[in-house]
Amino acid sequence: MYEIPVIKLSVVKDSNFHSKTKKINTPIDAAKVIQDYLRGADREHFITLALDTKNRIVNIHTVSIGTLNSSLVHPREVFKSAIITNAASIIIAHNHPSGECYPSAEDLEITRRLIDAGSLLGIPVLDSIIVSDDSYLVNQRRKPCGFYKTKLTGRRI
Repeated sequence: MYEIPVIKLSVVKDSNFHSKTKKINTPIDAAKVIQDYLRGADREHFITLALDTKNRIVNIHTVSIGTLNSSLVHPREVFKSAIITNAASIIIAHNHPSGECYPSAEDLEITRRLIDAGSLLGIPVLDSIIVSDDSYLVNQRRKPCGFYKTKLTGRRI
């Protein structure tokens, strides 16, 4: 007779991050939270903001910490915390320690793959955001892969 392990999944809270924003009303709200969270990081971090049905932040999850200019990302790891915490949607984001918030070809490709995976799972990717310490780029989903460079003031340039 073969013994099959019976498992239980649980979430372990690592720490708390204090933010003035609890609900995401605009991509800029999300960008500011992410920017504050990743400020000063010397390597590329890929994170998710998990949201409930009213776009309140459920959690922040660091999916991957990479090198100075890249990080490995796979849909399996990106959606794992969202599934376990019953998130209704996610926002994906990463930082560019160089300070340049322009998306690479790889950034655009992984964004497309994650949007497709989210559609399949029923957990939509609401936005893809790139941040540095002093600027951010939001991909407003109404215009697929249409990135707008935005300074902290919130104005598009």
